[in-house]
Amino acid sequence: MDTSVDILDPESKEPSFFSRRLLLILAGIALVAAGALAAIGVGERSGAFPDWQALILGVTQGLTELLPISSSGHLILVPWLGNWHFLENHAAFNKTFDVALHTGTLVAVVAYFWADIVTILRAWFGSVRRRSIANQDERLAWLLLIATIPAALGGAAGESFIEKRLGQPWQIAIALAVFAVALWLVDRLPERKPMTALRYRDALALGFAQMLALVPGVSRSGITITGARLFKLDRDSAARFSFLMLVPVVFGAALLKTVKDILLGPGLPAGWAGPFVVGILAAAGSGLFAIWALLGYLRRHDYSLFVVYRLLAALAVLILIVSGVRGSTF
Repeated sequence: MDTSVDILDPESKEPSFFSRRLLLILAGIALVAAGALAAIGVGERSGAFPDWQALILGVTQGLTELLPISSSGHLILVPWLGNWHFLENHAAFNKTFDVALHTGTLVAVVAYFWADIVTILRAWFGSVRRRSIANQDERLAWLLLIATIPAALGGAAGESFIEKRLGQPWQIAIALAVFAVALWLVDRLPERKPMTALRYRDALALGFAQMLALVPGVSRSGITITGARLFKLDRDSAARFSFLMLVPVVFGAALLKTVKDILLGPGLPAGWAGPFVVGILAAAGSGLFAIWALLGYLRRHDYSLFVVYRLLAALAVLILIVSGVRGSTF
């Protein structure tokens, strides 16, 4: 039975392209394949990044990129907790592995929202061709484009600064806590609007808000959902708009890093094959589960669960630092 629905319909509950059952089967296959490849150590090289760490970080990326809890923060905290230093000591591998993980979550979002993405692209090209906006699909396409521009410019300009100045565990803990409180406060607002009720200036503001997600611990999905709820979007629409915003931003970032760090840089680092394949599969599989779980959860609940998680994670990090179990820097 065809379960395709229009994302512009606030009552839409099912995936747009694959049925929910097929999506979950594909997610499970990806995760099992990633686990199996990690177990046999496929493509591993002595002294290089191990597949089992790639598996853990791939699952971490898939879950935390799409849930409002900060992927960049967790991708620093997990090695910090495990006392893993390979990525820290191998910058070239770290940058290209980051591209691989984001490719995995991009695959998850595109698979889940494929029909909607195709509709939005067709609507945008039709609007450009006619030089007018004729329907809600076309309006949504322009809202997403407007929201993408500040994030793209900010990412290109501010990434190196943030890499050098931010991203220590104590800073991540503070960001997790501060933006948890912000999410909780705005989530008390009434749910009144679907995505297409956003104004163009609202979309621009969400784009600028997304720039804050360059700071580890803020969360790209978290800050965009917070902004969308501030504009009184319903919880489902806030999450869906956040996921759709991810597609052009992550695609552009992955393309830029591929050209800069791989094609024009030193190329793929030694020992990349196994960890990259495992990481992409793990991120894609866990990402599909995260989208399905979050949208299902939000039909009945608010964002308080994620607020509590962020606060507890921040508290745990600070306790580990104060107790001396782990250092405040990494």
